[in-house]
Amino acid sequence: MQQTLQKKSGPDLSLIWKIFVGVLFVYLFLGFMVLPCLDTLKSVFGAVPGDPLAVIRFFFAGSMPSFVINSLKLAVCLVVTVNVVGISIVLLTEYFDIKGAKILRLGYMTTLIYSGVALVTGYQFLYDGNGMMTQWLIKLFPMMNKQWFSGFRAVLFTMTFACTSNHALFLRNAIRGIDYNTVEAARNLGAKPFKVLLKVVMPTLLPTLFSLTVMTFITGLCAMSAPTLLGYNSINPEIVRLAGSSVADEAFPQARAALLSLILALFTIVLLTTLNHYERKGHYLSVSKTKAKLVKQKIQNPVWNVIAHIYAYVLFVIYMTPVVMIVLFAFQNWPAVRAKSLNVSSWTLINFFGTQDYSYTTSRGKQRVREGVISGVFSNSDTVGGIRLSFVLSALAAALACVIVVVAVNYIFKHRNKKRAAIVEACLLFPWLLPTILICYSFRTFFNGEVWYVLGQNLYYRENVRFLIVMAYTVVKLPFALRMVKAAFYAIDDELEDAARNMGASSLVTFLRVKLPIVLPSVLAVFALNFNALFTEYDMSATFQSSYGKSYAMVIQSMTAEEGRDGYNMNGSGRRCASTVFIMIISGLILYLVYGVGARDLGERLERRKKRREFWAKLTGKGTVKSGQ
Repeated sequence: MQQTLQKKSGPDLSLIWKIFVGVLFVYLFLGFMVLPCLDTLKSVFGAVPGDPLAVIRFFFAGSMPSFVINSLKLAVCLVVTVNVVGISIVLLTEYFDIKGAKILRLGYMTTLIYSGVALVTGYQFLYDGNGMMTQWLIKLFPMMNKQWFSGFRAVLFTMTFACTSNHALFLRNAIRGIDYNTVEAARNLGAKPFKVLLKVVMPTLLPTLFSLTVMTFITGLCAMSAPTLLGYNSINPEIVRLAGSSVADEAFPQARAALLSLILALFTIVLLTTLNHYERKGHYLSVSKTKAKLVKQKIQNPVWNVIAHIYAYVLFVIYMTPVVMIVLFAFQNWPAVRAKSLNVSSWTLINFFGTQDYSYTTSRGKQRVREGVISGVFSNSDTVGGIRLSFVLSALAAALACVIVVVAVNYIFKHRNKKRAAIVEACLLFPWLLPTILICYSFRTFFNGEVWYVLGQNLYYRENVRFLIVMAYTVVKLPFALRMVKAAFYAIDDELEDAARNMGASSLVTFLRVKLPIVLPSVLAVFALNFNALFTEYDMSATFQSSYGKSYAMVIQSMTAEEGRDGYNMNGSGRRCASTVFIMIISGLILYLVYGVGARDLGERLERRKKRREFWAKLTGKGTVKSGQ
């Protein structure tokens, strides 16, 4: 009894820890989600004292509606083109019996290993005014416009093939989950193959297609890198431009940028609410008790079979050409890259490593030499600085998002069916209702001054902006991390936690020794995917626009600015190609670790280990490996 009283009289460390975490969570939620957005809303209606609707009237009187119309036009067109191409590549590789489907699938999924600025620059390299494909086309069609790859058409073309990644992942999984018994039953009733596709297969894919359509629309509405680089006047580039403007340049630019951000937010909220309502209605499919694996369907009509194969390989060429050309030119010297001409004698590693001198003749005929101005990715201070900064900021943000979400999900499951758990989950999903540009713009304006909420610090000043970028990265990635980690927690058996509690383990010990090891593979996968997305992220970094927070994607975007002028900024095109290859390697490695190694179950890993041992046993002549080893 005395020992019990002594325990009760001491401080309750668990209670103190819970209070500390709760207060910290509320502080971060209010300071880095709610208050910046409210400040942005306030700036719209408080731009002109005594006239809260001045900015709105200016919006309708000026040219600003054209940016909204352009974004809506792009979003609507992308819904059509992306769904057509996305559904096509999945059907061609997963449903129809097309020769070389495995190779085609690899080509169609190349957009998973490079995206954003890297992907857009790849298409620019081929199709802009001096691009290789444009030069070839001009030889065939001399009257062709050299600058055809710009504006709306270029953005639509680029984003159509860039945005099919979700189809390649999610729609592929949906179609592979179809019960073949339903397809076979329809065929036995005399239905033709395309009627089976339309009446049996497509209805089962509608929930996934609806989700992909909404996400594609939002992607087109909030597009940033493609419109910026290809010259299309949409909402996000205009917000970034206005954010860097001043009252001396034009009328209340900050308030106009805030208004455009809020318009994007309204569209996003409506679309995501519609998607959530559609998902809550539920979609059910009656299947047989014994589910059969889908068998690829042969196209019986020889004409349609040839057309399907031609279409499949045309898409393959469109997907693969930028990748192949970027890789090849990454190993060509600067004159060859600038001239877009492949030459075996121009093979070099200078785009990656080392430096070279550059000699040139001035307008007066004098020979000049600039030492070391031709440099590779890992020998150029700007590029190395961008890689280092993006690596550190992305790793910190990805790790912080995982830590916050793991602690929060553990709390949600511990207090399931209670309002406080639902409130915590809603707070973490809150950033999903807002476009990325609004979150970053709100951070930039709210923390650009001596803000009382962060002890009078200016988080947008000099090196402080790096902390602000990490917080923006983290906030944006919280909803995705929550949904993925929450799904992993469902795999934890409640009996394991009860057993640990019966053995006297505390909640913290149970979490660290029982729960965390079970969900750790999923957490690491979320970390890897978030890091992969943030490492080459451009939209958020461009919004902050600071020399102290210049990310790798921003370095790539500005790499060819005034390239070669007066002997400066040499080899920017070569470094851009090499940077894209470097991004492909990093992204491909991460995706392999997540979806390759990480997706294998224990049986598959043991089987692969057995095969490796048998291979080495045969190779070294030591005989066969015993089963079970």
